[in-house]
Amino acid sequence: MHRFPLSLVSVIAGGASAFGFAPWNLWPLTLISVGVLVALIDTAPGPRRAFARGWLFGTGHFSVSLGWIAHAFTYQDKMPPALGWVAVIGLSMFLALYIGLAAGLARGVPASGLARVLVLAAAWMLGEWLRGWVLTGFAWNPLGATWLEVAGIRQLARFGGAISLSALAVLAGGGLWLLARRQWRGGGALLGAVALAALAGRVWEAPPAASDGPVVHLVQPNISQDEKYAVGSEAANVRRYLDLTAMALARRQSARGEIVVWSEGAVPYLVEEDAAVRAALASVLGPDDLLLFGGTAAFRDDKGTLVALGNSLFALDARGQLIARHDKSHLVPLGEYVPARPLMTAFGLARLVPGDLEFRPGPGARSFALPGFPAVGMQVCYEIIFPGAVVDRSDRPAWIVNVSNDSWYGASMPSQHVAQARLRAIEEGLPIARATPTGISAMIDGHGNVIGALSMGARDVSSVVLPPALPVTPFGHWGHGVTLVMGLGLLALSWLARRSNI
Repeated sequence: MHRFPLSLVSVIAGGASAFGFAPWNLWPLTLISVGVLVALIDTAPGPRRAFARGWLFGTGHFSVSLGWIAHAFTYQDKMPPALGWVAVIGLSMFLALYIGLAAGLARGVPASGLARVLVLAAAWMLGEWLRGWVLTGFAWNPLGATWLEVAGIRQLARFGGAISLSALAVLAGGGLWLLARRQWRGGGALLGAVALAALAGRVWEAPPAASDGPVVHLVQPNISQDEKYAVGSEAANVRRYLDLTAMALARRQSARGEIVVWSEGAVPYLVEEDAAVRAALASVLGPDDLLLFGGTAAFRDDKGTLVALGNSLFALDARGQLIARHDKSHLVPLGEYVPARPLMTAFGLARLVPGDLEFRPGPGARSFALPGFPAVGMQVCYEIIFPGAVVDRSDRPAWIVNVSNDSWYGASMPSQHVAQARLRAIEEGLPIARATPTGISAMIDGHGNVIGALSMGARDVSSVVLPPALPVTPFGHWGHGVTLVMGLGLLALSWLARRSNI
């Protein structure tokens, strides 16, 4: 009789938990919702029922936080927009399996209380790690991203990455539930530990620092999806980028070379095969300037037939020479490829990006030497959401450039994308320059501070001095090895809590 109401509570609590993410940033609501999840797990008659409640919680959680995906389907003529919500709910039901798994594992702990919360935190970390690579991975919105507006705690990502912040959110929510049950020692220990972590993290909070780095111009032309794909609009759209670039470079204060960054897909031509286009792009640059821009790489067979494309980021010098190219390695499911194509096609789902040629993934994170400028790591679109995968650890760059086109996805997605870029900046201790056609374009320093942001819908250029790279962080050095140690530590503490009957 109570099964349906508790199922409904699970879904509602999961949906409420998503309002801790940008643009809402209601992180206390997330902690309360996680506390409700812990209560649902504690009161479940066994691991199987706990798994079901966790799965329902996760379905509500992801359906709200990923609702922006449905907006992209309004730009695909092959599919009715209503299918967007089919995709959102289907993806959410799959991703919710990780939360269900964590809930079931936690309920398997014989003793409730502190020990169970610690196991849940460790299992949640495991689930988020798996979510980052299973079926190419979809690491969007780790629970830890809800801490970004909490000074101190966000800085702890430099040690254990965003996944460690997710564990802190579970510990805080679990602490609230234990206090509600009058388990003062366990609840007090959890909330006290989170508070101490927040205080300790303040050591690494710092305002933007002065820098003698080069000026970086982030060009945001405010070209909507409708304008981008309008027939015959290609030249006019590129001209808008060129005009804004010329305006920004005309303001230069010295003869020193400067860097210009355009968004993902800014140049709709095969630039490697078109010298005239390269010359036109280079025409606005000074002799020592560089242009980094999103475009398309062509893959041809031995007969010269075009067989695949790359979603790429190029570097171009003032002579019109391409000096670097990064091909996106993490392709977007349903955006740039169709997973389980026969099944998806049966449901009427097609790829969102127009065209029939497949996109070919690149080799992953690499550093590129730029003549006269610090070495750069390149990331296209949602490659930036994968912790531990944005930097070549054998050849650490001095900064990262992330180009994206978030105009597909409505109002909430761009701010969530920026939030995850901020987490990568903190994890790696590196500045990230982010350029999009419609916003939010910004520079982010190694402490996660946002500098010179251009709001959604603005047509402008943000000209910012490149912040300095910070010393390599523990996460930047060891990656998820730190996360593994933290997870094992939580399990060890759970064992001690059970023995101490806390």
